[in-house]
Amino acid sequence: MKGLILSGGSGTRLRPITHTSAKQLVPVANKPVLFYAIEAMSAAGISDIGIVVGDTYEEIKAAVKDGGDWGANVTYIRQEAPLGLAHAVKISKHYLGNDNFVVFLGDNLIKDGITSLVEDFKNNGPNAQILLAKVKDPRMFGVAELNGGKVVRLVEKPTHPASDLALVGVYMFDASVWEAIDNIKPSARGELEITDALQYLIDKKYNVQPHIIDGWWKDTGKLEDMLEANRIILEDMKSCCEGRVDEKSRLIGRVIIESGAEIENSTIRGPVIIGAGSRIKNSFIGPFTSIYLNVLVENSEIEHSIILEKSVIKDISRLEDSLVGKNVEVYKSSVKPKAYRLMLGDNSCVGLK
Repeated sequence: MKGLILSGGSGTRLRPITHTSAKQLVPVANKPVLFYAIEAMSAAGISDIGIVVGDTYEEIKAAVKDGGDWGANVTYIRQEAPLGLAHAVKISKHYLGNDNFVVFLGDNLIKDGITSLVEDFKNNGPNAQILLAKVKDPRMFGVAELNGGKVVRLVEKPTHPASDLALVGVYMFDASVWEAIDNIKPSARGELEITDALQYLIDKKYNVQPHIIDGWWKDTGKLEDMLEANRIILEDMKSCCEGRVDEKSRLIGRVIIESGAEIENSTIRGPVIIGAGSRIKNSFIGPFTSIYLNVLVENSEIEHSIILEKSVIKDISRLEDSLVGKNVEVYKSSVKPKAYRLMLGDNSCVGLK
């Protein structure tokens, strides 16, 4: 069995971060989102993994390399334009052949992984299997309608949902999917939709089965969901201190200090992770915060936020619910007259009081 991770999207909902970085490499709890997908595949016994990439190919390849860190063999498949999930599968046919395979959206996080999904597929032998989760407002998702344990219909963002079961973004197929993809047309937005391929299989009486998960899952394409995923993962992490913490500092609750990090005269109230090479001076780092690599935080308070590598936060009385990109400086200016002085990229979002 092979795996296919789709990492070709442009990440418009996380701009401006994704103007210069692949959305799948934005870290959650100091680990790139894409790495969680690779780990999930590896844990399920899948070692041959194809990664569909677009404009951020070089960056993703530099991070993942050949997959050896996970005991995997990674092959990169170029998608020249984001023409839909089914299109991404279609251009991977040369790699997948007639093998059974699992498709995993590279910006999804699933707490319990996909091992049980893979085992179900192997044991039951359907033509396709989809991962579903119960949601509070199914109108915001693709929704599956079930009958007798089989999927009978898929509807994208229905006004009157037939169930509360949303498509999670993980799919399993046998070779029948090639017939389906060859017989569907681009949607109104010009893309080959994976839901149309699945509906074709359903209509042609192929066996499409659901697999319903109980644990949480997140599509990290939006800031709110990324912060929520960061919170959930941090809650499950164990305390560890491999850096230097001076006698004036306090670590409270679950706190991870990575190698080379330094904490000086500061309070860290977990769950928090401080990345390698980062320095926290005269500051408070509150719950559900991830500080990535080589960050400097001085005379500041941060809570429920993600700070990416090599950024500097100085003299900021309170920063929360925020995602700060790489090489960013946030500081209190002493220049008169008192005013907000900003240099922001396209699609930025700033809240001021």
